[in-house]
This record gives sequence, C-alpha cells and structure tokens, in this order.
Amino acid sequence: MLVIIDYGMGNLRSVEKACRRIGIEVKVTSNPDDIANASKLILPGVGHFEKGMKNLNERNLVEPIRKAALENKISLLGICLGMQLLTKRSDEGDVNGLGFIDVNTIMFDSTVDIKVPHMGWNTVDFDDLDPLFENIKRDDEFYFAHSFHVESKAKNKYIYGSTEYGYVFPIVLKYKNVLGVQFHPEKSYDAGLQLLTNFVTNY
Repeated sequence: MLVIIDYGMGNLRSVEKACRRIGIEVKVTSNPDDIANASKLILPGVGHFEKGMKNLNERNLVEPIRKAALENKISLLGICLGMQLLTKRSDEGDVNGLGFIDVNTIMFDSTVDIKVPHMGWNTVDFDDLDPLFENIKRDDEFYFAHSFHVESKAKNKYIYGSTEYGYVFPIVLKYKNVLGVQFHPEKSYDAGLQLLTNFVTNY
C-alpha cells in the first residue's frame, strides 16, 4: 500500500484523491508501523519549512521515515514542501531538513524582478531517460506554488528536472530511491496523474 505521510502540513486529501483516481491503494497516516510497511511513500506538504520539521519531530516521524527510505529502500516521493524537507537545510527558518539529498533550499533571488510566491503553470525541462517522466510530453505543464527553491548550484547528479521563473532552478531531485518534485502533480491534471502513476509503477 502507498502511504501518504500525515504531519499536519496540508493538501493530504488532494494527493489521496489523485492517487485513488489512478487506482492506487493508499492510506493517509502518521503511524510509524504503516510507514515501515508501505510499498511506497509520499511526503506532501504546503507551508513553512521550519513548521514542517517541527511537526515531523513532534510526531516522532523523522526516524521512521529515515529508516524506511534509507535503510529499507522504500521509494519516497516528496511533493512541494515535502521535496524541500528532503534537503539539508532551508533559508525558511534557517533550520536543518531531513538531509536525504545533499542540497539546500534557498530564497528566490531578490534582485530578479519576479512575483513571489511563484504560483501558476510552467513546463519542466526533464531528463528524458528517467522513468518518472515516462509518457509525459515536453510541453506538458505542471502547477507550482512556492516561495523557496532548491539552490541552482545543486550537484548535477541529483537534478533530474528544472524550470524557469525569472531564472532557471532545479525542481526535480533524485537520490537512489528518494525523489522530490517542487510542483504539485495532484493539481496538474493528466500530466500530474501520469507522473504519480510512473512513481508507483517504476520505482
């Protein structure tokens, strides 16, 4: 069963609904035993990085997630804030993240004339060979809503997709069985549903 990790940071039900639309058996839970026994894990999230880490720690979820993903090699997909929490640290609260992927989350460049938060539809420049993007076209758009992003100096070996909003920055990360996307596949119609299908099928 695919487990959506509930740590009190929003949009859980929209992710659950999207998974059910494509026929995936799914459970929303904060139970460590469910996390340990999941076939796949999704860490969604909307909101503040510092609050997200605080909630994960208060619910004693950090170690169960770490063990499931890093030791037991259960595939984990972070969505939006969930992806950012996979990184080492964030400017949003200046706190450490889970550190599963060796990059940082930073503020948008204040010298660039763009509106923050970044909200709306963008295409993704993705790795054609990665199975996460199987049957997804180059002109497919995904929905974004975020005020921080992964540093553009991130090591290339972790970057599997990027977008441009004022400037180019990474929005798809992968380290072995741990993946993250900055956009919201659950709000991205057919392309988003295809990506969720690919995650469940190919990882």
